Amino acid sequence: MQQIDKERMADGSQPTVREIDLDDAVVLAIECQRSGRLDDAEALFRKILEVAPDHADALHFSGVLAHQQGKLEEATVRLKQSLALRADQPDWYANLAVNLQARDMLEEAIAACEDAIHLDPDHATAYANLGALLKLAGRSAEAEDAYRTALRLNPEHTGAYTNLGILLAGQGRTREACACYCKVITLSPRHPHARRLLAMAHCTLGEVDKAREIYREWLGEEPDNPVAQHMLAACSGEEVPVRASDGFISVVFDEFASTFESRLAHLQYRAPALDVLDAGCGTGLCGVLVSPYARRLVGVDLSAGMLAQAREKRVYDELVQGELTEYLRTHRGGFDVIVCADTLVYFGSLEVVASAAARALRGEGCLIFTVEEWTDAGAADEFSICPHGRFRHAPAYVERMLTDGGLVPAFERGDLRMEGGVPVAGLLVRASRLLTGASHA
Repeated sequence: MQQIDKERMADGSQPTVREIDLDDAVVLAIECQRSGRLDDAEALFRKILEVAPDHADALHFSGVLAHQQGKLEEATVRLKQSLALRADQPDWYANLAVNLQARDMLEEAIAACEDAIHLDPDHATAYANLGALLKLAGRSAEAEDAYRTALRLNPEHTGAYTNLGILLAGQGRTREACACYCKVITLSPRHPHARRLLAMAHCTLGEVDKAREIYREWLGEEPDNPVAQHMLAACSGEEVPVRASDGFISVVFDEFASTFESRLAHLQYRAPALDVLDAGCGTGLCGVLVSPYARRLVGVDLSAGMLAQAREKRVYDELVQGELTEYLRTHRGGFDVIVCADTLVYFGSLEVVASAAARALRGEGCLIFTVEEWTDAGAADEFSICPHGRFRHAPAYVERMLTDGGLVPAFERGDLRMEGGVPVAGLLVRASRLLTGASHA
């Protein structure tokens, strides 16, 4: 085997080469992997497996690497090959479970977690992961038991506390959820998820002042944090943006890209299935449905993590990382149909994006999208930001924005998803472009 000399690599000079044995090469590859040098790790694993295709450690950790790179199917194959060679590794089963969850193979993932626990009954992380999988499978009581077992084994497991809190909040047990989030913050004072979840729980309880205090304290530590900025505006009504910032969208969706589809399934997410430009494509849920009807399918999204998952679907002709409105502006007359599912909830004002979408359509093309309906809006109300950070829109305002942009809308009402166990009212909108009428020059 050959090894790239680390000291020569660090200063950018020409690397030197020396011979090492296989096990040392695996250790080096894992070191590269853990330090974020994924290309170096991949090259080393490739050389190792050329020489020793049945090297269990190399197979397993190259599988973990493939998962990190978004190559989920390849990762599954390698992880299973490694376990066929060494079936006594509980951590390896736990890693396989994470990979299978990312592929929405819940029953197989649950079985892998159970295999890890069978080998190591004190494996707290395996119990925590099992809880997350059982929750996604709709087995809430078993999920709670798994989380509590993880916490009995490891009372400082912040992931188990966080996920138990989310589970309890979804059941309306908000006070218990708050206790879980407070425990996370005690263990990890700057934990961003726990702070946001705790603030949202206080809003649910009507304790908006406590939520504002959390966000202001957060901003005191991180003045430029886009999540804290957006959520403070959402729960205070002060300095509300016309749309969620690019930074907020990127951070929030990159954080849970790998489990996005599983989470949406649990939320009973429903959205349209139509053509051509998938605007705010996320992990490609709509793309899979649209692709059989599309001559050419393009997806655009701000989140690199989401796009990595969408790429695995292999249904898009092109995937673009970029801001939606700007992309529409630069592709005038480029599409017959634009699908925009669960994306405009991050826009307050729809004027600019509606106009840009109308111009991006050709002929009698149409825009299909979903928004959350602001059911208690008054006659003069247009949109409102909610404590969870998304916007809701008055139907009359949506209709006016589309009409002003030269589009003729039709509405269908329905529940888009679940929020804290309660259906969220929404609008499914189909807006057709007129060949005559308002000018788009």
